[in-house]
Amino acid sequence: MTSRLRRLALLGAAAVFGVAASAPKEPLPPYSGAYEPQTVDERGLWMQLDEAERRLRDSAFVLKEPALTEYVRAVLCRTVGTDRCRGARIYVVRNPEFNASMAPNGMMVVNSGLLVRVRDEAELAAILGHEFAHFEQRHSLHRFQHTRSMTDVVAWMSVVAASGASYQVRSTAINVANSAVGSMFAFGRDEEREADLLGAKYMIAAGYDPNALPDIWNRAMDEADATAFGRKQKSHRYDRLSFFASHPTDLQRATYLRTLVAGMGQGDAGREPLQTAVKPLRGAFLADQIKLNDFGGTEYLFGQLAGDTWDAELLCARGDLYRTRGNPRDLVSAAAFYTQAIALDPANADAYRGLGLAQLRGGDAHGVDALKRYLALRPDAPDHAMIQTLLP
Repeated sequence: MTSRLRRLALLGAAAVFGVAASAPKEPLPPYSGAYEPQTVDERGLWMQLDEAERRLRDSAFVLKEPALTEYVRAVLCRTVGTDRCRGARIYVVRNPEFNASMAPNGMMVVNSGLLVRVRDEAELAAILGHEFAHFEQRHSLHRFQHTRSMTDVVAWMSVVAASGASYQVRSTAINVANSAVGSMFAFGRDEEREADLLGAKYMIAAGYDPNALPDIWNRAMDEADATAFGRKQKSHRYDRLSFFASHPTDLQRATYLRTLVAGMGQGDAGREPLQTAVKPLRGAFLADQIKLNDFGGTEYLFGQLAGDTWDAELLCARGDLYRTRGNPRDLVSAAAFYTQAIALDPANADAYRGLGLAQLRGGDAHGVDALKRYLALRPDAPDHAMIQTLLP
């Protein structure tokens, strides 16, 4: 572990265990220009990633929405600086999972599930800064090299354990192999902590609100708990680290990041620019979320997006969520949500469609009228023929 990585890891650990910590005083890492692979390992990894990027670029999952992609790029450039972000190639993909990643060759993938979950531009900057920190510190390459070394150790210790002359030799070899396996996961956690702290430095230097950092992980824990409750599972434990965990727990992240930003005051949140960029595609993103079959987590997410005010689009999506689950009481609730959406937006064709389907499924003949209204509002609907078969 490098001395710099050790200092950052100790800072995060100190915050987790309640030791006072302050914002890092180091300047941002110097920018040395676009990096080119130097070693055999790097060149081989780059070749694989370049091929993966070519496949991704032509994939139907990549959103062909230049305005949204350019907005994400603008946030990244503000966060890490114009010179640094020139080497990043951004792909926004249609994936409802909360995630983003950046490969060593400069390919950054941003999921639609991330864009629909972050509340403002500051939270988006925190995630993008974290992923760029992985890229700038070449964590993927280091992890590859470390994993290869440790798997070599495991392989040799397995040979020693199989041919050991005594119990002590076999026991020692097995313990060394287990330690090597644990080292691989611990190495990943150290790099995640380093990326958290370096990403925080990026966004704070860019003038974004530092309080966005712990907020993201607090909501991630709440959504995971809502998912577990909806599936009748036990709540997740965030104060216990699994031997095989490759990331710090969300509670650890929220704790050391909250300690990091304590007393820094407010910064730019950028809620309106984010909402404006995502709004044209939010309905499609919400529909993707419903298809995850995660009622509890999705209901929590919709509530977070609505806050104190439910708009017609969110009410319609909530109706779709309840109608998809389809219990008798869910159909009644869904019809109520669709009715509220129609009251807010009488021209919302999707709300009439959902209302009609929910009512017919629940045995209410008034659903026919709602479906007729849907076809009147959208005569070129792609499901026109299917809906027509439900009408007398």
